Amino acid sequence: MKELVDRMPNKLQRLPELAYNVWWSWNAEARDIFRRLDYPLWRRTQHNPVRVLRLVSDQTLQARAQDAAFLRRYNKVMMDYDRAMESGHSWFHVTYPHLTRKTIAYFSFEFGLHSSLPIYSGGLGILAGDHAKEASDLGLPFVGIGFLYPQGYFRQHVPSHGWQEAVYEPIDYNNVPVLPVRDSAGREMRIDVPIDSRVVHARIWRVQVGRAPLFLMDTDVPENEPWDRELSARLYSGDNEMRIRQEIMLGVGGVRLLHLLGYDPAVLHMNEGHSAFLLLEMIRRHVSEGLSFDEAVERTKSQTIFTTHTPVPAGHDAFPFHLMDKYFYGYWGQLGISRERFLALGRHEESWGEAFNMTVLALRLAGQYNGVSKLHGEVSRQMWQRVWPELAESEVPITSITNGIHVPSWTAGEMRYIFNKYLGADWEEHHDDPVLWERLAEVPDEELWRVHMTLKAKLMNFLRARARRSWVDGLCDPTEVLVGGTLLDPDALTIGFARRFATYKRASLLFTDMDRLQNILLNMHRPVQVIFAGKAHPADEPGKQLIQQVYTMAKANQFGGRVAFVEDYDMHSARYFKQGVDVWLNTPRRPREASGTSGMKASLNGIPNLSILDGWWVEGYNGANGWSIEEQPFASAEEQDYNDAQALYRILEEEVVPLYYTQDRDGVPRGWVEVMREAVRSNAWRFSTRRMVKEYTTELYLKAMSGDPVVEPA
Repeated sequence: MKELVDRMPNKLQRLPELAYNVWWSWNAEARDIFRRLDYPLWRRTQHNPVRVLRLVSDQTLQARAQDAAFLRRYNKVMMDYDRAMESGHSWFHVTYPHLTRKTIAYFSFEFGLHSSLPIYSGGLGILAGDHAKEASDLGLPFVGIGFLYPQGYFRQHVPSHGWQEAVYEPIDYNNVPVLPVRDSAGREMRIDVPIDSRVVHARIWRVQVGRAPLFLMDTDVPENEPWDRELSARLYSGDNEMRIRQEIMLGVGGVRLLHLLGYDPAVLHMNEGHSAFLLLEMIRRHVSEGLSFDEAVERTKSQTIFTTHTPVPAGHDAFPFHLMDKYFYGYWGQLGISRERFLALGRHEESWGEAFNMTVLALRLAGQYNGVSKLHGEVSRQMWQRVWPELAESEVPITSITNGIHVPSWTAGEMRYIFNKYLGADWEEHHDDPVLWERLAEVPDEELWRVHMTLKAKLMNFLRARARRSWVDGLCDPTEVLVGGTLLDPDALTIGFARRFATYKRASLLFTDMDRLQNILLNMHRPVQVIFAGKAHPADEPGKQLIQQVYTMAKANQFGGRVAFVEDYDMHSARYFKQGVDVWLNTPRRPREASGTSGMKASLNGIPNLSILDGWWVEGYNGANGWSIEEQPFASAEEQDYNDAQALYRILEEEVVPLYYTQDRDGVPRGWVEVMREAVRSNAWRFSTRRMVKEYTTELYLKAMSGDPVVEPA
């Protein structure tokens, strides 16, 4: 960063400091500073301030330094930034001043902070990033632990044959907001973790998320063997053996990182089971301090929290015992227990035999546990009741805290204008107050509709600009240009389906009855169009087959260009989708959607959901803020798919399409706008990370900070 500071004019000296704190990503005025600095560059870099500062010309910098209006905006933003970095006035400091010196360490395999830092794959990472941002806003003594993957997550390319290709591009550290952590002598700091018969080294990087630091490990250092340098190369890649090594690094290495940097966390929060080995490392440390194994377990329980995110059995990592023997041989001796007792900590019957299950490990050794929606809490208690065989299912101590979204990050600028105007300039400070959102009744229908149509036009322009850029760069053929959405009608009812292409999410459910769908899409007077986007895991062949199936439909002439598939879905394109479509479609096979957050982001921006009654929508749907596909009795998965598809068609034909196209003489669909308004009013506060992180604090973190006893599994 120093070279950037050196080339800044004196009056703009702190621009690099602002660029290297992702606080700018959820502060509208800070983003506007970089946009005004060089707008074409801002667009070309996909809103990446660090890269903008690397590429902007000296002449432009000097011109902005002489621009009085720009300097006024810049100085105001820096004043707001300095005030935001102070903790004394935050919710946590005001409410719990006696706990401000206790640290909450949050472990996650991925963090979705901004598209310029591709160390996330989907909902789990976005949730972790939003959690960190809200922890900063509320002033929690929060620190994040994860990986900086040098090759990030893959870029998706879908050629005209429709089969997803994964493209990995090395992260250019000069163009992302990460800095190496150095010791007092200026040397890069390292942690050392025994893995198998050798020691693996990792350098430490820091990302500043508002007030909260995020520390990321990277094993691509010269001291390591070539195969160990690859350990943290990519997110979710490699075989089972690569995964166990990564998870040792995250759990064991993460704890060592914290202690190396001087942290003694009061709370260790595991975001999914990937980091559960931290429990073993904490127990080992307590045993080395003189506690017995059982005493060390109790100490560890008192400070650990485990959040499970999936009701799909395959989503819970499990390792064969021979891998546990290979990587933990001798470790149980340090714990003071036998191999048999050690393996029993995670022993679980998988579909392929007995194995060491990371979720079971977390449930046996953590002190508190939660699912991520009320329904998911119920499903989790049923799934894992065997861990507490002496308890009835209803008594299993897995609670639930429903996910939320970071409202400042996901609110469209145009919607922000409406909120500022009608809710008050300080609405962001109180956005978890349901009474605040009652003021939306004052927003005229015409104004809300006009804003929505502006956002819809931005989505269409974004899709065309992306297709044009790919065409000019020679990166696609005519079929790909067509499938990418260039034939979409900006006036037609537009349905959005954008998420990970896992089979249980049923992306192809809409194509169950081709004739019926064709009649819906090609209606001359009331046309409908659907935009799909999303990635399948590189090893998920059924997921890639789903993409190919949808892609084939998108290029079929029978739908007249009213079905599109947009490749390489990421946080940048997600904003256009979740702010610009008319309806957000979600069709998981109930009850496999643990929570889901994409529909929350759509609701925040006035886009009604049309969804299976699963995950968060069970709590969010109130009969007036969107549409639900109710669960029907079924004898098989095929029957469930058929029934759900028929219900989906009926809702589209009888409710959604007629309501959208019932417009008055001014072209405003009053009934539709009322559903939009209710979507925001009923869901914006309830499904915010402001509410969510406050619940984590009051229901889980405070108990761990005070060391209250916890319920013990068998």
